[in-house]
Amino acid sequence: MVDQVFAQLRTLVCERLDISPELFTADASFIEQLGADSLDVIDLVLLVEEQFDLKIPDEDYIHFATVQQAVDYIASHAGKAPTLVTAAAGAD
Repeated sequence: MVDQVFAQLRTLVCERLDISPELFTADASFIEQLGADSLDVIDLVLLVEEQFDLKIPDEDYIHFATVQQAVDYIASHAGKAPTLVTAAAGAD
């Protein structure tokens, strides 16, 4: 699962930041080494949420300094997005 997440994340990040895949390493910093700015990071979070079917709270993604930190988080949370319960769902 981790290798698959890494590969999918590499594709997303390299396309969004227009960087070479060789720069995308586990210990690469999104900002310092990959050249992401704060808007890029927000964009990437939204893309990741859509790609991996998850919701990443602000208090979580601000701790993603390196690619490996993001990969580990995604691998452990992918497909576990909370389902919204509407008031009408249980009404008869």
